[in-house]
Amino acid sequence: MTDQKKISVLFLCTGNSCRSQMAEAILHHLGGDRFESLSAGSRPAGFVHPLAIDAMEQLDIALNSTTSKSWDEFAARPVDVVITVCDAAAAEVCPVWPGSPIKAHWSLADPAYHPGTDEERLSFALLVAERLKTKIQAMVELDWSSGPVALADRLAFLGQI
Repeated sequence: MTDQKKISVLFLCTGNSCRSQMAEAILHHLGGDRFESLSAGSRPAGFVHPLAIDAMEQLDIALNSTTSKSWDEFAARPVDVVITVCDAAAAEVCPVWPGSPIKAHWSLADPAYHPGTDEERLSFALLVAERLKTKIQAMVELDWSSGPVALADRLAFLGQI
């Protein structure tokens, strides 16, 4: 991957209402002009979950999207990296992305389904957002000239931390 073009990263989950929305916003915040941050879902909810909005507000990170999007919107366009952030989306048959993007899976529980009081649910959403922030900060700091195999290995490793 060259330094001359933005590295496009597409975060996927099922509903594109919480985790992938937060990941898109965090990469946009941390990645600067080097990255194009995108998110989508296999079955978009049609809204951004209030927990994602509240968690991002607590972290002083602006959400880029105001609605959830279908991954079909991105199926015909090349992206450099596709990262699934939920197990359900990772298990689905994804579109065939043009350009052979690097793929990784980062398993994260969905705050939208976390039980408890409103305060407990927000606390969990913040925990998920902080985990995403840690992974994405490490991703931003990768040597993007190291080649697709090395990058795929490093992105897979980030999914394990």
